[in-house]
Amino acid sequence: MTPTPNRLDAAPMGDRMIRSELIQKIADENPHLFRRDVERIVNTVFEEIIDAMARGNRVELRGFGAFSVKKRDSRTGRNPRTGEAVDVDEKHVPFFKTGKLLRDRLNGEA
Repeated sequence: MTPTPNRLDAAPMGDRMIRSELIQKIADENPHLFRRDVERIVNTVFEEIIDAMARGNRVELRGFGAFSVKKRDSRTGRNPRTGEAVDVDEKHVPFFKTGKLLRDRLNGEA
């Protein structure tokens, strides 16, 4: 049986990074900061983005992308199992548009 690779050793493309791994990576690259402080900073950044979006604001991080909220109007949908018409309420959904720098980097242009 072959050993399972450590998540931190996994290839960056096609894999995912979870919040704790992001915190650990930032802490490792900044030894002058305590891990608990890095965790507080990361959590604060995420909370501020969430709070701004909850107020309907757009959050733009130059080069990375922009988070916004899009409104989906109410509509009549279909139950895929029965084909019966179902009313779907209006809702707001998060939307992310990549910035040019991120897009270029993903496509090997930067």
